Amino acid sequence: MSTATLDKQEPKDATGSAAVELITATFRIRRFNPEVSAEASWEDFQVEIDPKERVLDALHKIKWELDGTLTFRRSCAHGICGSDAMRINGRNRLACKTLIKDISPEKPITVEAIKGMTVLKDLVVDMEPFFQAYRDVMPFLITSGNEPTRERLQTAEDRERFDDTTKCILCAACTSSCPVFWNDGQYFGPAAIVNAHRFIFDSRDEGGEQRLEILNDKDGVWRCRTTFNCTDACPRGIEVTKAIQEVKRALITRRF
Repeated sequence: MSTATLDKQEPKDATGSAAVELITATFRIRRFNPEVSAEASWEDFQVEIDPKERVLDALHKIKWELDGTLTFRRSCAHGICGSDAMRINGRNRLACKTLIKDISPEKPITVEAIKGMTVLKDLVVDMEPFFQAYRDVMPFLITSGNEPTRERLQTAEDRERFDDTTKCILCAACTSSCPVFWNDGQYFGPAAIVNAHRFIFDSRDEGGEQRLEILNDKDGVWRCRTTFNCTDACPRGIEVTKAIQEVKRALITRRF
């Protein structure tokens, strides 16, 4: 005896495509324009949108249809370039990876620039100090001797040792979620330490001692208070706090 199963039919629009149920969401954006005022202010926008869309889609809709002066960074829109990091409902996230339905769209959705960096306009911050800290830890392979005739080989086990910290996309979500960085912009910050870790533990690299000495500075790894904010904020799932602790351990054990 056979049993027939009827598939649930989704509502269709006039073209026969599945109908999209739109909602009206309120986006409360912290605006700042130094040419207009020295103070930032909040501005609300009502956006009719599919809740399965991303916050970045809503920002595009606001800029293209409601207020062309809204300013924010974005590039690939697929969580690779890291340029659209911002505070959404009080948490650092990538706008291109945050679905509206996942952040309580029945309440106003707050969007503001990441903390600890100078705001240039609206959601755009000055990233130069962040990238300077990144450059300071020498984020490149350092070797001596002649160039090899083929690629520098490495075992899978040696590669796995630093695999986690190769995932960084330099979005600054971790660094700008750090309370120490908020209070003292001289601190290297989690992202710079993560990128130093990536080379310190690379078996092919010979610059580990130099990087450890750089991070042994008063503004280096010892400023970390292990709050795990950075790990929670990382959109790539990097165990940032663990990496910082491993660099601290390397600094201690190298002396014995």
